[in-house]
Amino acid sequence: MSTTAAAASSGSNATFQTRSKPQEIRRANIIAARSVADAIRTSLGPKGMDKLIKTSKNKTIISNDGHTILKEMAILHPVAKMLVEVSKAQDIEAGDGTTSVVILTGSLLGACEKLLGYGIHPMIIAEAFQVIAQRCVQILSENLAMKIDLNKDYGVLVRAAVTSLSSKIVNQFSSKLGPLAVDCVLKLAGGQSGVNVDLNNIRLIKKLGGTIDDTELIDGVALTQTSVKLAGGPIRMEKAKIGLIQFQISPPKPDTQNNIVVNDYRQMDKILKEERAYLLNICKKIKKSKCNVLLIQKSILRDSVNDMALHFLAKLKIMVVKDIERDEVEFLSKSLGCKPIADIDLFTEDRLGSADLIDEIDSDGSRILTITGIKGQQQQNSSNSGSTESLVYKKYYQQSSEKLQPTVSVIIRGANQLILDEAERSIHDALCVVRCLVKQPALLPGGGSPEINLSRILTSESNSLTGSLQQCYQEFAKALEIIPVTLSENSGMNAIKIITELKNKNANGLKYAGLSCRRSGVIDNVVDEHILQPLLVSTSAITLASECCKSILRIDDITFSR
Repeated sequence: MSTTAAAASSGSNATFQTRSKPQEIRRANIIAARSVADAIRTSLGPKGMDKLIKTSKNKTIISNDGHTILKEMAILHPVAKMLVEVSKAQDIEAGDGTTSVVILTGSLLGACEKLLGYGIHPMIIAEAFQVIAQRCVQILSENLAMKIDLNKDYGVLVRAAVTSLSSKIVNQFSSKLGPLAVDCVLKLAGGQSGVNVDLNNIRLIKKLGGTIDDTELIDGVALTQTSVKLAGGPIRMEKAKIGLIQFQISPPKPDTQNNIVVNDYRQMDKILKEERAYLLNICKKIKKSKCNVLLIQKSILRDSVNDMALHFLAKLKIMVVKDIERDEVEFLSKSLGCKPIADIDLFTEDRLGSADLIDEIDSDGSRILTITGIKGQQQQNSSNSGSTESLVYKKYYQQSSEKLQPTVSVIIRGANQLILDEAERSIHDALCVVRCLVKQPALLPGGGSPEINLSRILTSESNSLTGSLQQCYQEFAKALEIIPVTLSENSGMNAIKIITELKNKNANGLKYAGLSCRRSGVIDNVVDEHILQPLLVSTSAITLASECCKSILRIDDITFSR
């Protein structure tokens, strides 16, 4: 009888112990995710530190960009990898704030851990955080956001780009790179707000030599390949008609490896004569289409163009640029308005692009080919006649042939490859900031001001609530303070003193009060100090962080498949 009772009691204890497993799993998941967030906390802000990463391929990366660091880190825990995905999502959506979103997620997970300790159900916490995140977006949009006009507030756009660059290695060159980023994006946007600018239309070319101050914007297309000078062909062309070919101007080769044995010199002469006639025929067809500049895609199986073909093309006054990479073809096609030609029989004038000038420039000891004054071949039909079906067809199927997309090229200079790589990432972040302002033309004060405002408003709103929702509001408000706390710690300031002073100024009505890392203290108006950030960066970070917390809280077990 006693044995049966012992078994029953042990069985009930075993059942009871299994109930604690989801709690332990959640706690382990939160600890793993927070450890990733703590690893990059020191990289936030203008005085944040850089990380040196040695990859498995012996490549060295020096960066303080959150997404770059997390992408290269060897993270094994499956939940910790979710923070890498959050950083990636922020990079795609806003382009900047990749470090902030991870730090904020880690802080919110700490709040979740505390709320779970109070006995609140994880789904109640997750749903409450989603509601609070939506409320935060509403507060930022209505109370703090400053609307801007893209056509009038050029200086404001530059200052927002400079703020993004202030935490990078290249911050001393921000006065040069900030306006450059704004000019790039505004050229693509065409002065319109609310459009999503495709940054693939901005080509960043890295060239060793010089300093970052020598970085320049080319209003057109820049190529690292130069014109072929071997046969004495032209190296400068005005009123260019450009053809982009994907076939080879060289004698054809069989698909299999064959050897041809020639016994008679007359047969040898015949082979050479046929080869000459074959190449001459191709060159004449190219000249017939009024093409005077030829861009030739790089070939692997055989020479893209041989010496005899270069000789013929030089005699016909056709400029030749060879070894165009496969991934450059799409960019050149939409930039120049020329369609890639895969066969000589398709080489017609309507497939050519036009430009005012193609010339080589000397850029700190290296030659770069520039194509400027590109003319679009857009033919707009002024009459509005036509059926709906034809309009839809033109919009979706003939868009690439009717409209030429504006593109720009940026030549980045630097002393070594590490500086070049980091300069490229920094310029990309600045471009993303300006793109955010074009997509949603509104700015927020920086320096931890939005987070302190949100924390104060959420705390005051929690007083009118009851139960678990009130506790969620209060913990969410405290978690938001991690951004100004981290900024002050990374700048060598007393975090408690700074946060107390910030809260005091904010409660007294100074809603633009924030942290200035340069002045090492709190200032009444960060807008006057030009510490600005796009609204989209903050709203996206809060939304993504709350969504990630919800995903992690929903996990109550980890199983491994075979």
